[in-house]
Amino acid sequence: YTQFLKDFLESAEQYYFVGFCVHYYLFTDQPQQVPELKLGEGRQLTVVEVPSSNRWQEITLRRMERLEKLIESRLINEADYVFSLDVDTKFYGRWGTESLGRLIGVIHPGYYQTPREQFPYERRPESQAFISHAEGDYYYGGAVIGGLVKDVYEVAKTCREQLDIDAAKSIEAAWQEESHLNKYFLYNKPSKVLSPEYLWQDLKARTNEVKIIRFSQVIKNYAAVRPNP
Repeated sequence: YTQFLKDFLESAEQYYFVGFCVHYYLFTDQPQQVPELKLGEGRQLTVVEVPSSNRWQEITLRRMERLEKLIESRLINEADYVFSLDVDTKFYGRWGTESLGRLIGVIHPGYYQTPREQFPYERRPESQAFISHAEGDYYYGGAVIGGLVKDVYEVAKTCREQLDIDAAKSIEAAWQEESHLNKYFLYNKPSKVLSPEYLWQDLKARTNEVKIIRFSQVIKNYAAVRPNP
């Protein structure tokens, strides 16, 4: 996924919290592939090397654990807000203070017009991420998680604990950490819900409801960027 870094960072410098102090923490197993970019004043990049994996599912399952540890070791003392963002994305419009709040969720672009009984929640009762067909408000995308550092920490810690419980029973939720995030938001409502303009998909046609695309997942050949199907 390092091939997406240049566009991600260059577009972030153009649109993401312009004029504010921003510290990017980049998790990668290929630090030598991180491009050198000139960042704006008050903006910096720290590369955090993490182990590789033979399964992309395992990589995404570890997101909450890495976010939890980063907050414990660094962010709790140096940041007010934190956003966890997928790197296979690009900014196309201004992303600023209107997105800030205690706890932020983003409506998944693939399901904002879908009846809740058709949401791809984890439906197996034996999983900690289980949500019944009679429950749920929205389906949230796991590619964006944000808010005050202490509140995002509670999300990451709780989801990591639930993931560990599932793993001990050899259960992997339908959409890994995204399933556990949706379970967390079911009982711990976000203080602000962002529309799909903050998490679109380049392959998806524009709709009448979404007028501006601010952040979008780029088109990619999954066979070329993922270690397993």
